[in-house]
Amino acid sequence: MAVTNFIPEVWSARLQENLHRQLVFGGLCNRWYEGDIKSYGDTVHINSLQDITVRTYTPGEDIADPEQLSGTDTTLTIDHAVYCNFFLSDVDAAQTRADVMEAAMRGAARRLAEDTETYLLGVIRRDAGIRQNAAASADLYSVLLQIKTAMDLRHVPRHGRCLVVPPTAEAELLKDARFVTAGGAVAEHALADGAVARAAGFDIYVSTDLTDELVALTEEGVTFAQQIAGMEAYRREKGFDDGVKALSLCGAKVLQPDCVAVWTLSA
Repeated sequence: MAVTNFIPEVWSARLQENLHRQLVFGGLCNRWYEGDIKSYGDTVHINSLQDITVRTYTPGEDIADPEQLSGTDTTLTIDHAVYCNFFLSDVDAAQTRADVMEAAMRGAARRLAEDTETYLLGVIRRDAGIRQNAAASADLYSVLLQIKTAMDLRHVPRHGRCLVVPPTAEAELLKDARFVTAGGAVAEHALADGAVARAAGFDIYVSTDLTDELVALTEEGVTFAQQIAGMEAYRREKGFDDGVKALSLCGAKVLQPDCVAVWTLSA
């Protein structure tokens, strides 16, 4: 066979699709600037305007001069790059068999997703604007109310609030009738895609990357960008097979720290 018959667009699309399906934190961040990245080290400048002043109007009196708005420049840097590199005995044959291609892309996507989630969680832990501790033995619903109150006091919009919990916390909440779950008899409203329950104004998700933390955020709080920047086939020098390699680039930034909370359950 010849690697010239390799179709990188097909493989890249399959890999990206499978990768997106396996992201938890990546699926809860906004991806507004993803189309602006092409290579490692790229930067995207995000301009955030200052708050606008609201004044009291008095009939018959002149209004104040307009205020000049100024922006704060925030930089999203594509600073995380990983790759996968594997070979198949016959790439051309694999392309004609959907099951082989899907298996390869699922395997690569799973490992890339694990790395991406670890990277994203590191950014969130580092730059979260709300950090608190709660006793591990505390009632889980009470902890959710504490997180809700903390975000309310920071004037975080209630719409679109999400909470990511470890599997152990999921097991507890599924035993509690105060949570609206997908298996409940009557839900207050439909759960968001991927959510396992809803309570205290949060759509609740599960991540195996968490052990003793609850992470609350809104889509506006964190921006995330990821691209499969390279996908190509090559003839292995030390063999008689064809290799495939792919490069994944990503970057993340906490844009609104008050919209991100990390609650640590301590003994």
